[in-house]
Amino acid sequence: MAIPGSVSAAGLDAASRWWLDGVVYQVYPRSFADSNGDGVGDLPGLIEHLDHLAGGADSLGVDAIWLSPVYPSPMLDGGYDVMDHTAVDPVFGTLADLDRLIAECHRRRIRVILDLVMNHTSNLHPWFVQSRQSRSGPFVDHFLWRDPSGWDRDGRPEPPNNWLSWFGGPAWEWEPRREQFYLHTFLPEQPDVNWRCTALRGEMWSMVRGWLDRGVDGFRLDVFNAFLKAEEMPSNPEIEAGGSIPWDGQEHRHDKDQPELHDLLAEFRRLVDSRPGTATVGELFASGIEDAVAYWAPRHLVFDWVLLETAWSAESFRSAIAAREAAWSGRWPTIVLSNHDRSRHVSRYLQTLGRRDRAAADAVAKAAATIELTLRGTPFLYYGEEIGAQDISVPRSRARDRAALSTPGWWNRDGCRAPMAWSGDGNAGFTSGRPWLPIPPDAASRNVARQRASESSVLAHYRRLLALRRGSAALRAGELALVDVGDPDVLAYLRNAGDEAALVVVRFGLRGGEIELPPAARPWRVVLSSHDPATPTVGSRVAVRPIEAIVLRA
Repeated sequence: MAIPGSVSAAGLDAASRWWLDGVVYQVYPRSFADSNGDGVGDLPGLIEHLDHLAGGADSLGVDAIWLSPVYPSPMLDGGYDVMDHTAVDPVFGTLADLDRLIAECHRRRIRVILDLVMNHTSNLHPWFVQSRQSRSGPFVDHFLWRDPSGWDRDGRPEPPNNWLSWFGGPAWEWEPRREQFYLHTFLPEQPDVNWRCTALRGEMWSMVRGWLDRGVDGFRLDVFNAFLKAEEMPSNPEIEAGGSIPWDGQEHRHDKDQPELHDLLAEFRRLVDSRPGTATVGELFASGIEDAVAYWAPRHLVFDWVLLETAWSAESFRSAIAAREAAWSGRWPTIVLSNHDRSRHVSRYLQTLGRRDRAAADAVAKAAATIELTLRGTPFLYYGEEIGAQDISVPRSRARDRAALSTPGWWNRDGCRAPMAWSGDGNAGFTSGRPWLPIPPDAASRNVARQRASESSVLAHYRRLLALRRGSAALRAGELALVDVGDPDVLAYLRNAGDEAALVVVRFGLRGGEIELPPAARPWRVVLSSHDPATPTVGSRVAVRPIEAIVLRA
């Protein structure tokens, strides 16, 4: 079996091909499980719940976890403002706890992916604390410092160029001690590092080696395509705004996606590739699918956001899948419907349907899961989606997302970061203390313990899907072809690997109906339905009920 035009899977042992065959589960540590009652999730709490993920009789059966940042941080940007890339924040535990997590994961055959934040640091990082003091010293060039372009009538310094922060306003902050501006693509408290500085690069590579030495299996690269900026830093061309934030009013020609980035990535990837069984995935920042494809390499995946930004309709998903397959031909994509920065997909899809009831929520969660785990690519699940978790409403008095508090109109990302609901007690089994964010309002009925006891639950459907995927070469690594079944409300696609064929059919709307199945050498048989645990239908036609997904084999 081969990935078309890229790498042969036949020659890869299990240790080397998990990035291709596996399913990755994103853990947002603050919200997963709290072991000490301080209201914040931590590493010991995660360890206590590993059997939920793999290794236990009732486990999901995922192959890897991606751990969002656990480094020391003032938490102005959810841990993506790092004070020390080589340590663990005491709120999460210790380095010994992380070592124990890695060992316990490996005992359950779970890979561990760390989140690497290498575009910027916290302004409290020792490198920046020293760099901002003066224009001399060992850290003078670790960050992107520039002189003012001039002075206004009141004698105030003017920024070096017109670059903007993602969160609004200029991307430059004045530092009176150096009498220079520093660049921050994100919050002013997140200064961008200077990847053209040899000393900085050496520090970063040393940090990466240190984590590999501790046994991590790979990395997720935060906003990797912003690492390098144009050396001369000219202003970006102004364009007619096509989006909802000031950032969209520029063509970002000079502040990301520089040609030299490919060489920098190759350097990083050689370092990772020197360790057997490792892999990485990069977060593409504010760029299109063509850029994602261009940065891809075997063992080094790149997120694209086409599916995450697709509306809940058969037509939208059909178009998105066609675009992805055309772009990723010969390469291996990722599959993402939710993450820590975006509204949870069940909430988005229910809004499209105009429904808020429990039955519709469960049906949408199961149908979306079927798509997510049967498309071509490596699925990345977001914690809680296996129980159909939705966004929560966070009052301003409890908001933690600094961008939402400081930027008018910015969506509060706390809404998709609610504590995990493990049980139906007062704090959902997440903590014995006051949770750092509100407990989901439906936690008493939508939780792991309750769904584990029900064969018709969202959790049970995820477990069946993951088991089906593990046993099917076609669903794990096969070719994909869209199929027209004559109903505009139904999405259908074939997965093929050798003699094995699987057909996935999904109805998005609120009315049912029969469809004609494509011809096959043997009759089609339904092996999985999102409405029933098992419906072994055989024939040339099949009834597809409202918001139902089915998987068939020939």
